[in-house]
Amino acid sequence: MKRFHPFPPRARWIALATLWLSVCALLLGMAAGAKAQSPETPLRLPPPAGTALPPEPSPQLSPGLGLPPLDDAGVSGATPNSLPRASSPGLPGIDPLPPVGGAGPVVLDMPYEPLPSASDDGYLIPGAAFPEGFDDLWASRPWSWQLMPNNLIYTSYLAGPKEPRFGTVWYDDTTPPPYATTGHEGWLWDSTLGGRVSIARYGSDPVLHPQGFEVQIEGAAFVRLDPQDDRDLRSADYRFGIPLVYGVGRWQTKLAYYHNSAHLGDEFMLKHPTFPRINYVRDCIVWGNSYYLYDWMRLYGEVGWAFFTAGGAEPWEFQGGVELIQARPTGGRGAPFLAVNGFSRQELDWGGNVCVQTGWAWRGRRSEKLYRIGFEYLYGSDPQYEFVYKNQNRAGIGMWYDY
Repeated sequence: MKRFHPFPPRARWIALATLWLSVCALLLGMAAGAKAQSPETPLRLPPPAGTALPPEPSPQLSPGLGLPPLDDAGVSGATPNSLPRASSPGLPGIDPLPPVGGAGPVVLDMPYEPLPSASDDGYLIPGAAFPEGFDDLWASRPWSWQLMPNNLIYTSYLAGPKEPRFGTVWYDDTTPPPYATTGHEGWLWDSTLGGRVSIARYGSDPVLHPQGFEVQIEGAAFVRLDPQDDRDLRSADYRFGIPLVYGVGRWQTKLAYYHNSAHLGDEFMLKHPTFPRINYVRDCIVWGNSYYLYDWMRLYGEVGWAFFTAGGAEPWEFQGGVELIQARPTGGRGAPFLAVNGFSRQELDWGGNVCVQTGWAWRGRRSEKLYRIGFEYLYGSDPQYEFVYKNQNRAGIGMWYDY
């Protein structure tokens, strides 16, 4: 098959960076999955006067053991000087637990929004969606069967060019168009129409970062319009997949199947009848891992093997990246984000593309729904697979919505 624009050799550094990110995320995931979770240290209160606690208290309190009545001076039968000192002011006699969760920049690691008042949301069931004062996003919670829960254990990669979501990017491509060897492509308009949802889960159901076993479905149409030529439909890729997901603590893994096929637009074929259309198809099995190094930092990597290919596609692909984004509800002010994704494929002699996104994001307070606006830069193979051997060097603005 003729390659319209041979992939530049200097872009192969993308493959090395992608493989490195993938290996790091896979190793972190396997290490996190193998590590046994130790129980939290319980909150210790001082014993009543004349009562000694056993060295290792049993899970149930002994009969008659309780808190003494309080008087104006503090604990009955004790003087202020006899109480153990606490490291936190305002909590006399209580040994506070050490902080939990990852530390990081305040702008990317915020506390939860407060529980709305009954006047704002009278039908809200306490504890159903707002874990008020609960700071550890990764703590264990009760598991149960849930049909079509409101959030996801394994979310789409923010800068992944083939991830299902609602999104659109308006950008300028400085490389030649696919039907020429010279010139400047100019402005193009790429949109993604789709999403990823959970069908069933056996696991927890918090506002953020649920854990357990989950069945998802995903699907999207990746559409390219040419705004400089009557907004003609240039091409469209279609993807559908079924991920099987497991997540515990900061680690998530998926085993997924997806189908992807590429198609030229009718208007493009009429205006360029000699352009060689390819029937690019992938039916692929994917194993992916994701790990949150901090609440606001995610590393991920995945490997895919296609058991059916056509149109020049070859079996193996690798993807990896890093995301920095606010983990908790942002409120109206939002928060900044940064995402980098690398994609390497066998049919490109292990070349691929790298995509960088940065901007501002808003996260919902009752789910992980996420809206972003910002800047995108992509260099490497065209993510529209009808032009798989064409190189792009593009930059523009976009918006993205994940649910």
